Amino acid sequence: MQKNIKKQNKTIDKLSKLVYNIDTKKEREEMKMTIYFDMDGTIANLYAVENWLPKLRNEDASPYTDAEPLVRLATLARLLNKLQRNGHKIGIVSWLAKNSTENYDIKVTNAKIEWLNTHLKSVQFDEIKIGKYGTPKSTMVDDINGILFDDEEPNRNEWKGKAFDVDNIIEILKEIA
Repeated sequence: MQKNIKKQNKTIDKLSKLVYNIDTKKEREEMKMTIYFDMDGTIANLYAVENWLPKLRNEDASPYTDAEPLVRLATLARLLNKLQRNGHKIGIVSWLAKNSTENYDIKVTNAKIEWLNTHLKSVQFDEIKIGKYGTPKSTMVDDINGILFDDEEPNRNEWKGKAFDVDNIIEILKEIA
């Protein structure tokens, strides 16, 4: 009798662990989200490009390609690739220039994609959304509950998911990974 009870307890323990592991895996899967990055002032130092504002006003897209990185891109790329391997999606959500023409919008979009291809070429972005200046970023993306890194406080405030400033991008991503 004692032997049967011990055997039943072991079976119950195994089943409990199995259920726990299934629940834990399900929770981890549900926690997967898209991690979005603004570009200008977040990962690309647009505002440090000499004469960036007059250039933008003259519909010169070169500041978008000339901007230096604001984070260690090799570290960022490794983390983003790790996060993708773990099931997270990676996206860009950025704005076009203020008061821009349709022709300039195309130039800016191409310049931003060129910057990404140059500086983060090992990252295959799941989403790249580049929209009109001032558009609420939460309305531009597929995962409204994702994470946003953005240098502008109003963008972080209107975001539906978690939003972070640019101060600790790498450290925050390490915690998620």
